[in-house]
Amino acid sequence: MSKYFVLLLCFTSNLFAQAQLQTKAEIDKAVASQIRPALQEFKECLAIPNDGHYPEQIQANMQWAINAFTKRGFTTQVLKTPGAPHVFAERKFTKKGKTVLFYLQIDGQPVDSSAWDQSSPFQATLKENVNGKWTTLEWTKLDTNINPDWRIYARSASDSKGPAMCFLSALSILDKYKVKPNFNIKVIMDFQEEMSSPQLEWVVKNNKGLLAADMVLIMDGTRHVSNLPTLCFGARGIATVTLKVYGPRNALHSGQYGNYAPNPVFALSRLLAGMKDEQGRVIIPGFYDGISLSDSDRAELKKIPEDENEINRTLGIAKAESVGDTYQEAMQYPSLNVRGLRAAWVGKEVRTIIPQDAVAEIDMRLVPESSGEKLVDLLKDYVESQGFHLVNGEPTEAERSQYTKLASFTSNLGSDPFRTDIDTELGHWLTRSHQRAFGDQFVKVRTTGGSQPIAPFIQTLSIPAVSVRIPNPDNSIHSPNENIRLGNFVDGIATMVATLTEKL
Repeated sequence: MSKYFVLLLCFTSNLFAQAQLQTKAEIDKAVASQIRPALQEFKECLAIPNDGHYPEQIQANMQWAINAFTKRGFTTQVLKTPGAPHVFAERKFTKKGKTVLFYLQIDGQPVDSSAWDQSSPFQATLKENVNGKWTTLEWTKLDTNINPDWRIYARSASDSKGPAMCFLSALSILDKYKVKPNFNIKVIMDFQEEMSSPQLEWVVKNNKGLLAADMVLIMDGTRHVSNLPTLCFGARGIATVTLKVYGPRNALHSGQYGNYAPNPVFALSRLLAGMKDEQGRVIIPGFYDGISLSDSDRAELKKIPEDENEINRTLGIAKAESVGDTYQEAMQYPSLNVRGLRAAWVGKEVRTIIPQDAVAEIDMRLVPESSGEKLVDLLKDYVESQGFHLVNGEPTEAERSQYTKLASFTSNLGSDPFRTDIDTELGHWLTRSHQRAFGDQFVKVRTTGGSQPIAPFIQTLSIPAVSVRIPNPDNSIHSPNENIRLGNFVDGIATMVATLTEKL
């Protein structure tokens, strides 16, 4: 056999293999052939606890990630930082093509195992809905049937080991069919995203050459409420505040001192009530300054298929707050939320006391037009304008005797917001890939409500970013009984096969 004939066979084989992954039917067939090994590998991945507060858990997930990419032909290296390390992986497919950087989040929120409806949050459990109740199925059911409405329950099933596994499974499919992207792939893996990625900015700034790329895809975040495949071109940032209002030095008997010693709960309640009007708009002066939406912006937002009545029914509310005319419009503004309250005890632990302090945990979601520093300062100014003297730590005896209103105010700046123009090469490329996989049944969202630590890539590497959304919106992320719908997992693999085989 001549070498030219061998080359011709290889060339023809490549064309044939590539042709098999161009249409929706070909992509779906390829995904179906890979789904069972993908689910088994997913189960093994979910079995590894992944709380970023614990170095041994970070190490275990790092090793899993290194092994997963190494066996798919990637070179990997550990990027050491002043804190938790990150993992970098790379596979070169072309000498002249572009480079796409993929961001994967491997860690998960802490768990309270007693609150889960299964033996362990790290033992992936297959369930089906029977008369409104989620019932456990044997994992072997997947050997003969894949019901898209079944769900896998485990910590990080959706946020975000599920999307990472979809990406890895798509890479396996391309290798199986001997198809190569016409671009190179780099991957950065974060093991403390749920802690606001404290080392990611350091990693990007100190590895600019290594991470250099033309664009970044974020494998994190849930789909639009319609559960259609979703491309998200922006995310709100986050800043947090702990506001503590002080009362008496020690908790006091409410019978002995009621009507005499001020209760800090009422002072804190008045503070919080003064931050928003009854329609839900923040009334702290300057909070929405600099934000405007053009008629064309509003027209684009209205293209996203949403039914306000259906959203309200799903959420169990009668009426939405009046920050925007629609859900999508509301996401374009910064938010102010009380995410936790604490004062004394409730329930079986309740007791007749005047508490010594009352605490509010606040988060503010940011948009590019309003920085975290600005909103934190506005909130602090508001507290002081209400007559509060701010202390560092516990009030001194002198402060207690001098000031009638005492509070402490501590803040933290998390992820910065980002927004990428939809009408760009990145937007066009992802639109084409999604059209191949889903026709017109997908949505493009301007800004999502959640936060993602992507600003360092945009600011330091000067590249655009888009979030590819896979998990179902009702997935209970960060909460007990987190889950991913099997249909979404299958679609997620198809999404990534289409993306990896779309020419860039």
